[in-house]
Amino acid sequence: MKLPAAVLALLASIAFTTDAAVYFKEQFLDGDGWKSRWLESKHKSDYGQWKLSAGKFYGDAEADKGLQTSQDARFYALSARFDPFSNEGKPVVIQFTVKHEQKIDCGGGYVKIFPSDLDQSDMHGDSQYYIMFGPDICGYSTKKVHVIFNYKGQNYLIKKDVKCKDDELTHLYTLILNPDQTYEVKIDNEKVESGSLEDDWDMLPPKKIKDPEAKKPTDWDDRAKIDDPSDSKPEDWDKPETIPDPDAKKPDDWDEDMDGEWEPPMITNPEYKGEWKPKKIDNPDYKGAWVHPEIDNPEYTHEPTMYKFDNIGVLGLDLWQVKSGTIFDNFLITDDVKEAEEFGKETWGATKGPEKKMKEEQEDMERKLREEEEKSKKKDTEGDEEEEEEDDEEDDEEEGEEADGKHDEEMEEDAGTEEEDIKEKDEL
Repeated sequence: MKLPAAVLALLASIAFTTDAAVYFKEQFLDGDGWKSRWLESKHKSDYGQWKLSAGKFYGDAEADKGLQTSQDARFYALSARFDPFSNEGKPVVIQFTVKHEQKIDCGGGYVKIFPSDLDQSDMHGDSQYYIMFGPDICGYSTKKVHVIFNYKGQNYLIKKDVKCKDDELTHLYTLILNPDQTYEVKIDNEKVESGSLEDDWDMLPPKKIKDPEAKKPTDWDDRAKIDDPSDSKPEDWDKPETIPDPDAKKPDDWDEDMDGEWEPPMITNPEYKGEWKPKKIDNPDYKGAWVHPEIDNPEYTHEPTMYKFDNIGVLGLDLWQVKSGTIFDNFLITDDVKEAEEFGKETWGATKGPEKKMKEEQEDMERKLREEEEKSKKKDTEGDEEEEEEDDEEDDEEEGEEADGKHDEEMEEDAGTEEEDIKEKDEL
């Protein structure tokens, strides 16, 4: 019987999902239940405290709850254990979300993967780990994704510069390590870097080295240009760089007995042409840049199991933050790349849009409130100015009335004086 294509696709999906091994998953969906699964280190007595929160803005109030740093300028040390496994012969995928809603200025947003024999109660910065992965931001110079592997007891940093996201939204970080010793770094389910362990880390000596026996031949001419042997310096070329100022005159009050012999000040010689150099021409004997021949490095040995970690068993958050507020969520460790991709779409992918919308609405509201406050302050200032103008007008009116009163009194006095003068004349 021939099954429909849709049924075949469904069966293939079920089979594929069944084959995927999920070693660790944490979404913090059971409230304070996370406290029974995560253990805080006691190595220091003043580690920063964690709280469960979706933050100030989110896509889903419950689904977006994660572990949030809550105290500024603190070290943090928290870890969760799972059944140990080896990634021999299969991929390992490490994935989680990070939100720096506090506009982080300096602090880590990475995870560490430890062997299962880690003493969680004593986890600290020097505890040996297998893998360190995730964003790290400090100032303007450090905004990168750490990808560090431990090989034979030594930590090796990736040689490439992998840029991280530095905004305030939630982002999905994924590291894929394959058994063929290749890797891939994804941010928000998009590849941002890839390569091989041998090429991008210095775990092994280089395959090739410069041949210590080889030396550049003595007659090897690697000068592309040479001085023109037919070019010669003009006879009138050599002029002094500075000359006495011809317009300078000895001051009238110059006393040679007191001031010494007078000398005019020096000025730049307008005829000075600088150091003469012959013209350059193509070197007829030029053989090109000499390349040091290389040979196989006798110290190099191919190591096919650099990718392998035999006892993976703990995920830790061991970091420093100057300004707290980072939220970690949606942890996943699996051997299936597709499983991680789908999990990212179901979690971060489902809430990123609503989260961004909520943040923009908050910012718009804050902007409007600021504008209203500015208008209110401006209105109060204008009101104060109007009151001052009214007070000035009232003062002017009062002064005018006083002046009119004085004028009337003076007029009355003048009138009385005139009447007295007329009366005196009549009597005479």
